[in-house]
Amino acid sequence: MRLGVEETLGALNSALGPGGPVWFKETHARHLRARDFLAPRRALQARFGDDQVPEGVVHAIVGLQGPGVAPVLCCAPTPAGLALRLQRSVVFERVLGSGAAYAAPAAPTAPTPRIVLHCPALRGSPSALRLSQLRAVIVADHLARILQAHRVSVRRVPAVRDPYMTAFLQQLRVDWPEVSEKASTEALRNRAIAELSPAGYAGALPPGTLGRVCLKELMEERGRTAGYDPNVDSCLVTEDLLSLLAELQEAVQAGAVGSSLGLAAAPDAGADSYVVLHVVSCEEEFQQQKLDLLWWKLDHQAPLSQKHLVCGPVKVAGAPSTLTAPEYYELRHTQVCKVSSLKHGKNLEQDAAWTDIFRVLSVAAVKFEMLSTAPQSQLLLALADSSISTKGSKSGTFVMYNCARLATLFEGYKCSVEQGLYPTFPPVSSLDFSLLRDEGEWLLLFNSILPFSDLLRQMAALTLTRTAPGLHVTARTETVCKFLVQLSMDFSSYYNRVHILGEPRPHLFGQMFARLQLLRAVREVLHAGLAMLGLPPLSHI
Repeated sequence: MRLGVEETLGALNSALGPGGPVWFKETHARHLRARDFLAPRRALQARFGDDQVPEGVVHAIVGLQGPGVAPVLCCAPTPAGLALRLQRSVVFERVLGSGAAYAAPAAPTAPTPRIVLHCPALRGSPSALRLSQLRAVIVADHLARILQAHRVSVRRVPAVRDPYMTAFLQQLRVDWPEVSEKASTEALRNRAIAELSPAGYAGALPPGTLGRVCLKELMEERGRTAGYDPNVDSCLVTEDLLSLLAELQEAVQAGAVGSSLGLAAAPDAGADSYVVLHVVSCEEEFQQQKLDLLWWKLDHQAPLSQKHLVCGPVKVAGAPSTLTAPEYYELRHTQVCKVSSLKHGKNLEQDAAWTDIFRVLSVAAVKFEMLSTAPQSQLLLALADSSISTKGSKSGTFVMYNCARLATLFEGYKCSVEQGLYPTFPPVSSLDFSLLRDEGEWLLLFNSILPFSDLLRQMAALTLTRTAPGLHVTARTETVCKFLVQLSMDFSSYYNRVHILGEPRPHLFGQMFARLQLLRAVREVLHAGLAMLGLPPLSHI
């Protein structure tokens, strides 16, 4: 079984006896020079009084064992609290000897509800797509990838019918279903007509509107306690609205197909085994609340659990508020081409070999900007060229640059083997990981490789609780981007300081191979993280 941060923390807290969690994992390089985990002094005093932690407890901590629990080297009191250090060479051996296991999401341990993921922004054309809607689209795509990586059944709605929107999503590497047959709206239309307010109460209706349905009673019965806006009192019913409801209805009804594919779905196939998650921009939420209530009113089998993930507004410094999503992408693409041309001293925009690289870099810039801030918060975009530089440590292009540096490193090793400078890579079981003594090496393993699967599992769990109270859910969709940026910063610092492919002398090969195996694992995690964003790895920039 692979080692896990959560398993280790759970065992450490259990060893202290009854009470809440006390231990936490260190992340800063300065603290990791002395310890890996810390139980703060104040928390220990609250647990044990002013007395020291009993010697028997400390002895039990040092001898901790169990599935996924990392081996402990020592545990001792310090001014900061109880400090614990792992058997690092053993942890290196266990983790790096397991191949790509630590880059794979952990399998779910219990059945999960099925998800219908609805993003209303995709019903229009790209030319009308506002930046806040683009943010919702990218968040929805990212969530779907995270959930599906954990074998959760996800159905995405609506199917995209506008060919220009399809082309734009392909450009953005957003994976969303395309045109499907329109679901029948006959039953919903008949029910809606029966529920329409009398003509005298409906007021003047816009052209193409079937009528107005009163939602006040349903709002009082169900909506108010769930957190819906009390101003939601009625909804104008159109054919487009009925078409969307029919598509949502069909997605729920067709869910039994997903459960036959071996996905980790709840055993019951009814509508209430679903969470319908509406990923909406802040401008769209009020209308979506009306749609939720209308669905419940017209379809008694509609899922009881409808949740909203509301993406905050996107503001652009020094640019008109009318900037559309395609215009924003084209701006980033132009900037990527410009920065790359300046870096290489020639115009590469017309070079076919660079076309796909520029597209990937542009998408990386867009997705990291849209995802690196918590989705519920306001996002402020800076459109200057400097925001997409490979030297800036916060951008998607910086992450892709370090992905390419890793590829270049391994290509350099491969060429050197072909030239006879280095031997072929030995069996991993023969490597001596005690040679990994640089603090940057432990930083990469302990902060990036070891916790990666836990990070993905925590993200997936946030969206899977259908019984949680309230209408709104939060999702830490910024987690993967921030993780990849930090990983790239740690790798860049290590790579700039340590010469990996050293002189071809036999007595240096052992350390070189241990380091290459570490960076293989870093590469696996980096590629897995990029896959959660729909981004392919790059071999050069």
